Amino acid sequence: MPDTDLPPLNALRAFEAAARLGSLSRAAEALHVTHGAVSRQVRLLEDALDTPLFVRAGRGLRLTPAGLRMRDAAGDAFARLQGAAAAIRRAGGHARVLGCPGSLLARWMIPRLPRLADALPDLKLHLAPHEGAFPTSLDGFDAALLIGAPPWPASWTVHRLAPERIGPVLSPRHADATRLAGLSADALLREPLLHTTSRPQAWPTWASLQGTASPDDLGTGFEHLYFLLEAAAAGLGVAIAPQELVADDLAAGRLLAPWGFVETDAQWILATRRDDHDALDALADWLRQELV
Repeated sequence: MPDTDLPPLNALRAFEAAARLGSLSRAAEALHVTHGAVSRQVRLLEDALDTPLFVRAGRGLRLTPAGLRMRDAAGDAFARLQGAAAAIRRAGGHARVLGCPGSLLARWMIPRLPRLADALPDLKLHLAPHEGAFPTSLDGFDAALLIGAPPWPASWTVHRLAPERIGPVLSPRHADATRLAGLSADALLREPLLHTTSRPQAWPTWASLQGTASPDDLGTGFEHLYFLLEAAAAGLGVAIAPQELVADDLAAGRLLAPWGFVETDAQWILATRRDDHDALDALADWLRQELV
């Protein structure tokens, strides 16, 4: 490759992700491509530079001196590009992309959009559902609204909004609703339970906060909170859910929460990129007020 030529951009992108995350697999996940695709792009970059950038170290990878130099240069270049792109989007009046888990988006954020528009009329948002872990670089997003626990990626600015509160809920249509509502936490956990498969620790966390042993059986699992709460509303069992995501169901009498809600170690947060100097502070303030 002539000295004046730049390496292939896709190869640089794959290498930067692998070097930053320390794994081809994690880079593939962050870039939404296959492990093989990342490996091929890294090899393409090594061929273009005519030098190895990684060496095997046990089951992992270790950067060579050339790899360290290229990692720092590529990381700085991509950070500058991301910052410039974000600034240009803001200057052009483009919508900021806010990523949210689907259940949070549907059950909490969307019903509040009219109030958000009244409170922040100059803020243009594009809401994007996202399941699973957000990329550490927040690629594709200007911000992420989520419920989680630290540690957070060092590349994020984290606006802490409110503690998470979880509790058991059931339908007044449940055949044993009156009996169940009178049970202690210990006795309740011996009943058929419902949970989301993405968060099996919710019932054990609640049990621990109640000072009782974890349930032996978590009961029926559902892949999405929407289906979990529909099952609970149909009277199929007792579900565990965040308070804010069932508030409307409780107000309408569709679900009951006889045992109340307890704070966990998790928090609602708004995450933005650390290099984004317009960090959506006004949105974070509005979200805090809504979560009070």
